[in-house]
Amino acid sequence: MKRIVLIGASGSIGEQSLNVMEHHREDFELVAVGVGRQVDKLHAMIKKFPSIRHIAFAEAKHLSKFEMQYPDICFYVGDDGLKQLAALQDYDLFVNAVVGFRGLIPTLTAIEHDHDVALANKESLVAGGDLVKKALKEHQRTLYPIDSEHSAIFQCLQGSKHEEIDKLIITASGGSFRDKKREDLANVSVQEALKHPNWNMGGRITIDSATMMNKGFEVIEAHYLFDIAYDDIDVVLHKESVIHSMIQFCDHAILAQLGTADMRLPIQYALSYPKRLAMLDAKPFCFWDYPQLHFAKPDEHFYPLLKLAYEVGRKGGNLGAVLNGADEEAVALFLKEEIAFLDIERLVKAAVEHADYISDPTLDDVIEADRYAREFVREMAKGGPVSA
Repeated sequence: MKRIVLIGASGSIGEQSLNVMEHHREDFELVAVGVGRQVDKLHAMIKKFPSIRHIAFAEAKHLSKFEMQYPDICFYVGDDGLKQLAALQDYDLFVNAVVGFRGLIPTLTAIEHDHDVALANKESLVAGGDLVKKALKEHQRTLYPIDSEHSAIFQCLQGSKHEEIDKLIITASGGSFRDKKREDLANVSVQEALKHPNWNMGGRITIDSATMMNKGFEVIEAHYLFDIAYDDIDVVLHKESVIHSMIQFCDHAILAQLGTADMRLPIQYALSYPKRLAMLDAKPFCFWDYPQLHFAKPDEHFYPLLKLAYEVGRKGGNLGAVLNGADEEAVALFLKEEIAFLDIERLVKAAVEHADYISDPTLDDVIEADRYAREFVREMAKGGPVSA
């Protein structure tokens, strides 16, 4: 039985992780959770998983109430609370389902305390990939991908050697506006952007899917996860989201992982690896439901942030943190209807272009790059002066 620490437990990936553990109680014991502002969900979690002994939440105002109601549980607050959960000793797998840059330090902390990590937090690798890779090597730990695309690649790699890989092929749905023309994007609403055609996801990732920033992040993640050069990572539009990703080998054979658009599958595989568990309470894939599958090359003019992500990935250094921080801030402004949809790419590109480049950043450098990018985007969105 694996003892699990799960942060981001009240979000989309977190709740689906709880569903997986609930269906396989003989395989998993949940010992700690971290939640954001949706603290009311904790009562149901504690009832379903009485093994929980440690809880972190975002704001201190909830502390006294929960301590009185659950005296046998240790409570922690804020980002430091997530770090404290990661540093616990008596568990087997750290599941990071937090959205945003704040997930980086818990990832590093878990690795530095000799724990393997199941990772849904893209920002850990986009912003701090070199730091995470160094920590993994130093502590001889393993990162298990939760993203459906990286899980697909991870599954296809089983039994193969790294030197046999010719290229990785990451599939992309194209997002909410894939059937629109570029000129139609100027006035799209937040509500339209949040209607993803295939996946049920959180707000930020759904917007990032519409801009293809999400796919750009996945390219950077794949580079770090599988040690593959950017020139050997392709993105292909595949609107059905049936093929989750592929590997082309040196003999031009291609292995692909197919399945329904259910995030519980990659979550479960990351949690249970090297075992495969039955997928309970889920509809199996049926080929007759998909008489046609479509593939296309992404249009760089329509999705300029995908091209930018490749450029940032190749240059490396602190630019991944700039890219992520700028995007995180711009998407937040769009969701609050303070900027237009196309302003996201304009602001992100400008933040990267104005950044002071550091080729070999420390953690403090990465944190500063994130701070700069957010401030830059906020100031530029208001029309004020900006500086690197």
